[in-house]
Amino acid sequence: MIIEGTESFFQPGNGKKEVVLLLQGFAGNTAELLPLGDFLADRGYTVLAPRLPGHGTTVEDMLRTTAEDWLDAVRDAYAILHGFARDIVVIGASMGGSLAILLAAEKKVKGIVTLAAPVFIAQEQGISALPPKEMLSPSDFTPEIRRNLENVPPAANLIYDKIPLLSVYDLLEVIDRAKNCLPQITAPALVIHGKADTMAAVESAGYIAAHIGSSRKELVLLDGAGHLLPLMEGREAVFERIGTFLDTL
Repeated sequence: MIIEGTESFFQPGNGKKEVVLLLQGFAGNTAELLPLGDFLADRGYTVLAPRLPGHGTTVEDMLRTTAEDWLDAVRDAYAILHGFARDIVVIGASMGGSLAILLAAEKKVKGIVTLAAPVFIAQEQGISALPPKEMLSPSDFTPEIRRNLENVPPAANLIYDKIPLLSVYDLLEVIDRAKNCLPQITAPALVIHGKADTMAAVESAGYIAAHIGSSRKELVLLDGAGHLLPLMEGREAVFERIGTFLDTL
């Protein structure tokens, strides 16, 4: 059963601007993107945010999904949008940014925006202590800190209380594949990252900007900002920066 408020969402715009595909992060849910979706829809953009398989339900569901399942869901969403719109912009937060990179390398997009997309995991996450995959079983989990963010959609706080360690390897696969295909992207790119991100190391943003094949690319580093850019206090400034970028495509 899908947790209420974490479903895929669609917001029709005015039909005069591009269609935006919003992509959620690992072990999060679509509610994290709802404030950004509302902002873009209010500016006339049509928005689709697909729920990734294994997200917004149970950790047991997550165990049954893979990196390829998540990417296939993104491809499906792109195909739906491409059925009635030629100009599609893809925006991804956290692992959603990595999925956006993979999609932009495969398909024609008018622009790409990454928000706190990881290339390097921050040291604080202790990824170096992750046991080898062959030593893990489906019963191996890592606990997640409970969220209690204010002024966000209620479902954005309804994340899993633990994460399957096997699924972390799928996250790492997405990150590695995205890193390797950066040179294939030609669409204009906006890379936004918080300098205080303790999930995706801030060096990730510089790497993306340096290696993406786009001739037009912009890098924005935010003082004091953490990982959850679409939910943080002051997120409206980030949304305005995205809106300015989209308006110039």
